[in-house]
Amino acid sequence: MESILTINNLTKKFGYLTAVKDLSFTIKKGNVYGILGPNGSGKSTTLGVVLNVVNKTSGDFHWFDGKISTHDALKKVGAIIERPNFYPYMSGYQNLKLVCKIKGVNYSKIEEKLKIVGLLERKDSKFKTFSLGMKQRLAIASALLNDPEILILDEPTNGLDPQGIHQIREIIKQIAAKGTTILLASHLLDEVEKVCTHVVVLRKGKKLYSGRVDEMISSNGFFELKCNNQEALVTLLERHNSFSKIKVENDLVTAFLTEPMRSDDFNKYLFEKGIILTHLIQRKESLEEQFLQLTDNQTNQI
Repeated sequence: MESILTINNLTKKFGYLTAVKDLSFTIKKGNVYGILGPNGSGKSTTLGVVLNVVNKTSGDFHWFDGKISTHDALKKVGAIIERPNFYPYMSGYQNLKLVCKIKGVNYSKIEEKLKIVGLLERKDSKFKTFSLGMKQRLAIASALLNDPEILILDEPTNGLDPQGIHQIREIIKQIAAKGTTILLASHLLDEVEKVCTHVVVLRKGKKLYSGRVDEMISSNGFFELKCNNQEALVTLLERHNSFSKIKVENDLVTAFLTEPMRSDDFNKYLFEKGIILTHLIQRKESLEEQFLQLTDNQTNQI
């Protein structure tokens, strides 16, 4: 599969602050990638570097297998990395005409892109009358005018109400379904889980995980347990090879599995060891639980 963007050992420092540290990952054509991390994790800085608006400190990156220069490659990229900035007293259509002039794109593209983002009926309305969600959708239409091979979005649903968030996410899925590669930065686990096929997890500029979203959440899950003798239960679990981590909160014990295990087999095993469970629930880990485990492990290493 063709590589759209390859980042190798990228580092960016602002004085004494290291915003991105030795970051490497590859974006393949036709997927939806999420760069996930809390504020200050280096997401926007990474996007700024590959879009040539922030100078790297070390490392390198190349677009489209390095076959063309970054300048020419960026002509195939659509990006929104700041708040939408259009002329308030001009209509949505007029604003996009200006963008077409700048990008050298035919005006015939305007209505096609407005239809994709659900703004065709409001094309003659002034930009100042648009809601925040509509402004963001117009920005996406603007980024799509040159039919980019990759669309880059920095926190695309930030500040929107639930309806606006849903609309933007559906538009992203629709664009991806037509074959456009998408890279979005987000601090929202829910967003990445619902929209992205792949995820790069960052914390303080360092990569904690890179891979498919479904593989990240396809762990063996965990048991939530309560019993008549918590101390004996915890001791038994800690000595058992099938569990990687045991968490105790009040009377609830959470045991994370390293391999598949049926709840009835597990219950029988504990009963034979003299432990009577009063509560047993088997769950799969969500992306949030995986993310918290990753960041918790990283914290413990510092």
